[in-house]
Amino acid sequence: MRDAADPGAALLDWYDAHARVLPWRVAPADRAAGLRPDPYRVWLSEVMLQQTTVAAVRGYYARFTALWPAVRDLAAAEDAAVMAEWAGLGYYARARNLLACARAVVADHGGRFPGTEAGLRALPGVGAYTAAAVAAIAFDEPAVVVDGNVERVMARVFAVEEPLPKARPLLRAHAASLTPARRPGDHAQAVMDLGATICTPRRPACGICPLSDPCEARRRGIAAALPRKAPKAVRPVRHGTVWIARRDDGAWLLETRPARGLLGGMPGWPGDGWDGAGGEAPLDAAWRDAGEVRHVFSHFELRLTVLAARVAGGAPSRGAFVPARAFDPAALPTLMRRAHERADAAIGRS
Repeated sequence: MRDAADPGAALLDWYDAHARVLPWRVAPADRAAGLRPDPYRVWLSEVMLQQTTVAAVRGYYARFTALWPAVRDLAAAEDAAVMAEWAGLGYYARARNLLACARAVVADHGGRFPGTEAGLRALPGVGAYTAAAVAAIAFDEPAVVVDGNVERVMARVFAVEEPLPKARPLLRAHAASLTPARRPGDHAQAVMDLGATICTPRRPACGICPLSDPCEARRRGIAAALPRKAPKAVRPVRHGTVWIARRDDGAWLLETRPARGLLGGMPGWPGDGWDGAGGEAPLDAAWRDAGEVRHVFSHFELRLTVLAARVAGGAPSRGAFVPARAFDPAALPTLMRRAHERADAAIGRS
């Protein structure tokens, strides 16, 4: 990287003027006036934002903080209520870890989040990134916060051409070299904002970037090509079946999935063939092919055949009928909700 007077100061000046307005963020001016971020809300937002966009998280964050405004409230919540509110946000292990962490904070720390990266890292479900982010943003610890946006900025500023994921240790080292002792939380958010709004994956706006002068990739004319990525492995395809039964009185046959594994702890339809669980059809019925739904998980693509039936009654071998008044499709994971739409179109109103 070429010499620059103080890239960190330039970045913070830019952040002071252009920081995104986010519901979980304390604005730079408010922070300078002494307002401190709530560690609970910083932690909650960071967990929600993993593998998800800001736009997708806003509504979930608003509902969670309205229902459970403090960590003690979340710790006391029923598992099913939290899982239902999380439905559609994906990566459901995060919701289970959210509850485990909140309960550990209350039980082991008197309802106060540990104020250090090491202390946060010891909480259940808190990984290296989340611990660093909460430590920096909520407690002003000079922790090194590295997400995808930060990796992209570092790859360009330092012209790192080694592909991801192999380049990650070097990118982290570069991020550490720029992390200041002063305002580390604002610095971390500034780099993330820069990656989200200026140093974007395609067509980076180098002309208005506060790090344009020291950026080696801009100087070489290769910014848009970085970070380089190793070729992706072909995503395997799995096939499966779900049986969706609606009783004549409007009740739907649902089961709660095992706590561990895909869509763990969430309500779903009895199924087979794609997740190592399941078995035969849960009832003898005139099952009708309602089509196929497809869903991409992190490591495979799923193609799920939906079989639907109207039934008068009967005792299912799996699951239980949920009365119509208690059934809320919005509480289902996205995959199961889409399967329900197929089944409802085929038999729900017939």
